[in-house]
Amino acid sequence: MVFQIDTQTLNDLAVFGTGRAKTIYEIFNRVKTRGGAKLLEEMFLYPLAEVKTIQKRVNMIRYYGEHKTVFPFRSSIFDAVEFYLDNTDSRSQLMMQDNTLERKVKSFITTDAEYSWIHGGIMGCLELFNTLDDFLRAPEDETYTNIAEIHTTLRQLLQNEKWSWYPDEKGKKKISYEKAVSYDKILRFEEGGRIRKMLYYVYLIDVYTTVAQIAGERKFTYPQVYPSERNILSLKGVFHPFLSHPVGNTLYVDKDSSIIFLTGANMAGKSTFMKSVSIAVYLAHVGFPVPAESMEFSVYDGMFTTINLPDNLNMGYSHFYSEVLRLKKVAQQMEQGARLFIVFDELFRGTNVKDAYDATLAVTEAFAEVSDCTFIISTHIIEVGTTLKERCNNIRFVYLPTSMDGNKPVYTYHLTEGITNDRHGMIIINNEKIIDIINGKEDE
Repeated sequence: MVFQIDTQTLNDLAVFGTGRAKTIYEIFNRVKTRGGAKLLEEMFLYPLAEVKTIQKRVNMIRYYGEHKTVFPFRSSIFDAVEFYLDNTDSRSQLMMQDNTLERKVKSFITTDAEYSWIHGGIMGCLELFNTLDDFLRAPEDETYTNIAEIHTTLRQLLQNEKWSWYPDEKGKKKISYEKAVSYDKILRFEEGGRIRKMLYYVYLIDVYTTVAQIAGERKFTYPQVYPSERNILSLKGVFHPFLSHPVGNTLYVDKDSSIIFLTGANMAGKSTFMKSVSIAVYLAHVGFPVPAESMEFSVYDGMFTTINLPDNLNMGYSHFYSEVLRLKKVAQQMEQGARLFIVFDELFRGTNVKDAYDATLAVTEAFAEVSDCTFIISTHIIEVGTTLKERCNNIRFVYLPTSMDGNKPVYTYHLTEGITNDRHGMIIINNEKIIDIINGKEDE
C-alpha cells in the first residue's frame, strides 16, 4: 500500500527544499555513502503504510541505537567499488597474456590508468569483505529478529567459495597482477550481482546506524505502531526539531475525538505546534524516530497539510480559491475511503470574516461526521469554536495561551484545553507604534 503525500505537504513540513535554512531531510542526511544517501531519499519520498514494514524499520534502527553501533566501513571504498562493478565491458577484463614486459615498463614509468581503477576496485571489494566479516562476528541480540535476518543474508552473501581467499588479503594495499587477473574475473564478471546485493544491505546499515545516532543526540523517540482499526494518535512532549529550546506538548486523539480545534492569538505558536505534530506523524510513517518523548499511532493511508498555501497567480487563483481547491482535493481523497491525517492552518483566511466563519463552521461540522480520519484545524475566528462546542461532541478544543506582562504579550507555547479569549492584535500594533508612524507622531 502506498502512503499518500503531496508536494504541498512536503513543503509545509520543510521535508526537502532548496534554499531553505533547514530541512527535515538534512537532519538525517549524515550518511557515509552515496548509496546510503540514495536510500535515505527514497525512504523520505515514499513513507510506509503497513504496520509490519513500519515496525520492522523502527526495530532495526532501535537495535543499532541501543547497541551504539558505528558504521565500520571506510566511505571512500564504495565509489571505487561502484565504478568498478559498473564497468563490465569484456574488453577491459584483465588477461594474463597482457602482462607483458611492455606493460610492466609502461606502468613503471607512468600510471596505467585502466589497471589502476581495476586494481582499486578489487582492493575495495576485498576491504568490503573483510570489514563486513569483522562486523558480522559481533554477538547479536536474538530478540531483534529483523536484524538477524539482515545479518544472516549478509553472511550468506559473504560465504562464497569463489572468494574464500579474501581473508588472506586482509590489510594489504596491493596485490600482484596475476592475482588481479584471477580476482577480477570472479568479482566483476561472475559475482558482480552478488556484491551489489551485499552493497544494498551495507547501505541500509549506513542509513540505520546514522539515524539511530541522530535519534540519540536529539532525544527522539521510537514510535509504537498499531493497525488502522485502533484509530489512535498519542504524542507526549512532541516538539519541533528545528527549535533549539522547544516546548513539548501532549496530544491524544481517538475515534471519539477525531478533530483537534486549535485557537490562539497571533504568534502564540499554532503553526509551529501543527507542524510539530505533522512532522512526527510523517517521520513515524517513514519508520524513523520522532521528536517527542513518546508516540503511539495507528497507521494512516496518507496525510495532507495546508499550512503555507501559496496563491496560484499563474492560474488566476486567489488565495481563497486556492484554499477551496485544496479542500476539494482532500475531500475527494476522503471520499475514496482513505484514512488520512489532515491539517488546515487558519482555515479560509483568504476571505472576509463572515464567509470565513460560515465556511469554517460548515466544513468542520462535516469533518466531525468522519470518524476514521484525524483533523487538526486552527482558526483566528474563535466564535466558531463556541458554536461547534454546542453542536458536536467529538471535537477536542485546545488553545495556546498568551499572558500579559504589562502591555507585552508573553507566549507560553503550552497546549491548554478550551477555547482562547486572547485578543492582542491591537496591543501589538500599538506597541509597534504603527498608528503613530502613519500619523507622523512617532517621535512625539
